[in-house]
Amino acid sequence: MRSFLLAITALAMASCAHQAPGSSQGSTSSPALELVASSPRQWTGIAVSKKGRIFVNFPRWSEDVPVSVGELKNGEIVPYPNATWNTWTPETQDPQRFTAVQSVVIDDQDRLWVLDTGNPQFKGVITPPRLHQFDLTRDELVRSYTFAPEVSSGDSYLNDVTFDTKRNVAYLTDSAAGGLVVLNLESGNARRVLAKHPSTHAEDKPLTVMGRTMKKLIQSDGIALSPDRETLYWAALTGHVLWRIPTAALLDAQQNDEALAQRIERVHTIVAPDGIMFDRNGTLWLGGLEDSSIRRYVPGGAYTQFIQDNRLRWPDSFAQGPDGKIYVTTSQIHLPPAERGPYEIYRFTP
Repeated sequence: MRSFLLAITALAMASCAHQAPGSSQGSTSSPALELVASSPRQWTGIAVSKKGRIFVNFPRWSEDVPVSVGELKNGEIVPYPNATWNTWTPETQDPQRFTAVQSVVIDDQDRLWVLDTGNPQFKGVITPPRLHQFDLTRDELVRSYTFAPEVSSGDSYLNDVTFDTKRNVAYLTDSAAGGLVVLNLESGNARRVLAKHPSTHAEDKPLTVMGRTMKKLIQSDGIALSPDRETLYWAALTGHVLWRIPTAALLDAQQNDEALAQRIERVHTIVAPDGIMFDRNGTLWLGGLEDSSIRRYVPGGAYTQFIQDNRLRWPDSFAQGPDGKIYVTTSQIHLPPAERGPYEIYRFTP
């Protein structure tokens, strides 16, 4: 499979933070956005390794997706870990080929994780959803976790994932059916929780994103684990509330949904986000879909706007680089395909 070209702006040039015509950053003191890369194809997730390697994924929301997971190299997207993994057809049943990837994440051990929904074009789960772990020193698969039908099947769409590498646990959201998934990375056992709780479901009112009304209601989406691993945060994409729960409750398999519901806390009213992420200093970063912004929340403190810029056309996923800068993808989900421009990656200094 041939890699497809990107238009990549040299970081040295991007550091001048040129602001595109018609964009707004809210105030002259707003932190600058640096354009890192742009692509003619829609991406969602981004991951940056300790050595600065940048990985992205392209969701299978149409029939024309030549690469599911790629690495940015010298102005190109190179299929990762190789072309075979990125060659899929509806007849393919090979568990070592990507079906419909939604997220890529690098954990604090510098391991790359790829979340495959098994649900191309939102037409239903046709291959078992999987979470793949790759070793970046060898660029090889280490282990794949397959989710059983009782955890993710039918209209499920496992969307985002965060990791507790101390306890060997992953937490995931389901943005179609709603709910959270707790995965034991040692045993491979997973369980679905809070599937019917209001916190994992969309609000009834559709979102208006930069003047466009989104008819589709999207359930639990962004998810983030506090740096001390004691608290899990999440939000529904079609929603305006940030929620959290102690991880001790989720790790106790004896607690049913009724007991877990008693431990959930409503944290803050927020601008509807897609991805959310804790940085290494304990600040939670959230995209602001409705006003093309990036917000931050410090647990126990304030929820504030950090950047507003019209170039942030649906700020999607976050990743933090080795120098501390934060990267964000734009996926333009609110716009019809004919009205979209290049899909971009920006970065900023927190």
